[in-house]
Parts: sequence; structure tokens; C-alpha cells
Amino acid sequence: MPETSSLDPLDGPRFAFGTLTVIPVRVHRWDRVAARGGMLCAPLAGLAVGVAAAGLGLSLLLLGAGPLLAAVGSVAVPAALTRGLHLDGLADTADGLGSGKPAEEALAIMKRSDIGPFGVLTLVLTLLAQVAALAGLYGDSWARGALGAVVSAVAARLALTVAARTGVPAARPEGLGAAVAGVVPVPGALAVAAAVTLAAGAAGAPLGPWEAVRTAAAVPLCLVPAELLLRRCAQRFGGVTGDVFGALAESAATAALLVLCLGGPGPLGG
Repeated sequence: MPETSSLDPLDGPRFAFGTLTVIPVRVHRWDRVAARGGMLCAPLAGLAVGVAAAGLGLSLLLLGAGPLLAAVGSVAVPAALTRGLHLDGLADTADGLGSGKPAEEALAIMKRSDIGPFGVLTLVLTLLAQVAALAGLYGDSWARGALGAVVSAVAARLALTVAARTGVPAARPEGLGAAVAGVVPVPGALAVAAAVTLAAGAAGAPLGPWEAVRTAAAVPLCLVPAELLLRRCAQRFGGVTGDVFGALAESAATAALLVLCLGGPGPLGG
């Protein structure tokens, strides 16, 4: 479809949900204008995923499951709602970075259907970290666990918004990475990041001032490792790919959970 400047208000959310989740949404446009709106709306897709993840975790707790099983359920939902694409991207990116090969050969390794030792190790450690962090949060209180599931999912998609900013090139001329690379103006990415940070703080406020501050801080802090990974991948591969976006999402989600679980519950969170 030819690129035009006009954008239906729903085209951005459709693009975000249609490309970042398995929720049955028809994407009406596939051009850079729609991609810009979609990446700006990416945290909204994360909110839907996070609410579903928290819902399953709380349901398991209501049925008598312990915090560990609730955490496993909450980690499984984002994987299911993305068909495992973000986890697959994390594994492929780890294999590409760990291969030590030139950019073209590393990108070829990432396109293979198999997963190498770097990918397996990264997947196992990442999933263990996510489950352990969420189990600790659910063990402190159901509210903290649910909050962690939602905030980490939103933060993961915010990392995609930031990574799609102007100036970050695509490593390949095709694929999702090429479709969204560089589409988001830097001021727009910063505005979305600020909005998500404020919303996270407000979500944590009912659990007390300490929880509000920690939840708000988890958003910018989780973007730090994602940004470091983004820069490494851009340097190593010459830009970003769909796999890199998946790796960024999982890195940000894990970092957010680690920030949220450190320090224990606040005065109202136990």
C-alpha cells in the first residue's frame, strides 16, 4: 500500500496488536506511517498482555496454587500471546552475538530454525530469572505479583518503541526490523517513555510511596540494559532485526522484574 501521511486513529493500535501479539486484529496498513503509530502504541499491546498474565497468575493463586506456579503461569502468557517470537528472538540474537562471526554470517545464523548453545543458555537463564522474580513478588503479596506482571509486559513493549527511534538502522532490507526501524521520532519515544513511567508510578501508589517510586523507577532502569543491547547489536550487525527487537523486549521485561523484586515489599506491600 502506498505510504500516505494520513492515519486512521485505530491504525496504530491495529499495527501494534496485529504485529506484537496473536490477538486477532486485522492490520489495514503496512507502511512506515502505520508502523510509526504502531510502535508508539506498543506499550498498549504490552498492557493487554500484562493484564492477561496477571489474570492467570491471580487465578492460579485463587485456586490454591503457590507463588511459584503462579509465576510460571504469568511468564507463560506473554510467550503464548507472542507465539514465542520474543523468546525466539532472544535466543537467535544470543547465538548471533556469541558466534564471533562477521555481520553477514551472524545474521545468517540468526535466521536458522535451530537454536545453538548460546541461545539455549540465554533462554534458560532469562526464564529462570523471570519466574524467580515473579514468584518472589507473588510471595510478598498478590498485588505485587500482578503489578509486576503488568509493568514488565508494558516495559518490554516500551523498549520496542525506544528501539524504533530515528537513527537506528535496519540490519536487513526485509522483515519486521526493516518495517519499523527508525520510524519513531526521538521526542515521541521520550514522551511515551515518560507517560509509561508516570503510569507505572500511579499503578504502584496504592501499595505505598516506596512502591510507587520503585515501580516508576523500574521503567527507565529496565531500558538501560535494553539500550546497551541495542547499541551492541547495531554495532555488531549493522542495525536491528525482528530478532533483536524480541531480545530487547525480553531483556527489558527481565530487568523490570528484577528492579521490582529487589528490596522486598514496602510497608503496605506485605
